[in-house]
Amino acid sequence: MFGPDICGSQTKKLHVILSYQGQNYPIKKDIQCETDKLTHFYTFILRPDASYSILIDNRERESGSMYTDWDILPPRKIKDTKAKKPADWDDREHIDDPNDIKPEGYDSIPAEIPDPKANEPDDWDEEEDGIWKPPKIPNPAYKGPWKRKKIRNPNYKGKWKTPWIDNPEFEDDPDLYVLRPIKYVGIEVWQVKAGSVFDNILICDDPQYARKVVEDIWAANRELEKEAFEEAEKVRRAKEEEEAQRAREEGERRRKERGNRRRRPKRYDPHYDDDYHDEL
Repeated sequence: MFGPDICGSQTKKLHVILSYQGQNYPIKKDIQCETDKLTHFYTFILRPDASYSILIDNRERESGSMYTDWDILPPRKIKDTKAKKPADWDDREHIDDPNDIKPEGYDSIPAEIPDPKANEPDDWDEEEDGIWKPPKIPNPAYKGPWKRKKIRNPNYKGKWKTPWIDNPEFEDDPDLYVLRPIKYVGIEVWQVKAGSVFDNILICDDPQYARKVVEDIWAANRELEKEAFEEAEKVRRAKEEEEAQRAREEGERRRKERGNRRRRPKRYDPHYDDDYHDEL
């Protein structure tokens, strides 16, 4: 199965589902399809080495391998779950400089010092307030606890990673890319509004020929289609505006009719009993 899937505002993807030994396998990549209202040409190329390319309008959108982008076969390589980081593996990128020495007197530098700009208040009374001391401020000469400088570790081996090993469950299929003979083409349509058009379906074994077909059929008519679409959109918008105007006029007419009915005076009914006037 190959083609675009547009459903609501969320699903806008390109399906690539391959069949192998009676089971269907969707591609693991999330490929976005085109979402405008113009026609587009989707191309899927599958090669004998199991590599593939996906083209939209003759431009490559995605590529890869059947071995990695579908869960058809077990992976060739797996991580060695039994492997452990060697005891002598040094993964420290930087280390303390062993030649860096703490300056003499460094630990005696206080973190705070008296504010040299502070003055004793004029109303300070030592008998009542005690001996005045200037407030403390951070010492600009204090650099915090001393630490050795960092240097590059000459024994750094990089971050250790679990090694990959051959997967014992992997069994290659040299005919993985081979598709069953294609006798029919089916189009699955599930939509809530009209307007979808399908045309020019090509199945071949020559990518260059496929590119030429796209250029000769789709690309040659692209500008003409765009112009025709824009003209059709103008007609559609004009028609919608005309219908909207008629709806507004009809609504205004009905509103006026309702207003006239409310203002119309009641006719005198001689059979209507008016007890109030009888009492008078």
